[in-house]
Amino acid sequence: MNPVRRRRLLWVLLLVAAAAIATTLVVFALQRNVAYLYTPAEVLRGETGERARFRLGGMVEKGSFERTPGSLEVHFKVTDGDALLPVVYNRILPDLFREGQAVVATGTMKNGVFVAEDVLAKHDENYMPKEVADKMGMAHKKHDVQAPAAASTETR
Repeated sequence: MNPVRRRRLLWVLLLVAAAAIATTLVVFALQRNVAYLYTPAEVLRGETGERARFRLGGMVEKGSFERTPGSLEVHFKVTDGDALLPVVYNRILPDLFREGQAVVATGTMKNGVFVAEDVLAKHDENYMPKEVADKMGMAHKKHDVQAPAAASTETR
């Protein structure tokens, strides 16, 4: 093989290796930033990983909001209509955050409590994030389908 062909082959191999490394780095960066949306019922069924970072969507349960005196820490519960999940958050809440309103929080589970890193609240009275509405609707459909079957076995 002459020196010119060898040099071209080396450049092509280096270019392919650089493209492979760049692709690998992009894939790893995207995987770290992906956070799937789960409802409280899905979280309590164990559908999330043990140490996974994910988004929790649902409604803030009325009467569940508590603020720790002298700090930013707040505790509240998120519901999808079927289950309640306690949440703790240690930053400033959005202005539109209220009980009975839709919320999406990003964080992780620790000792049975969702520790939120970010909390997003809906922006008007009639809006619920589409993902949250779809997930809550599916949870209720599953619950309604299972309930009649359970009722029919109980009457036998």
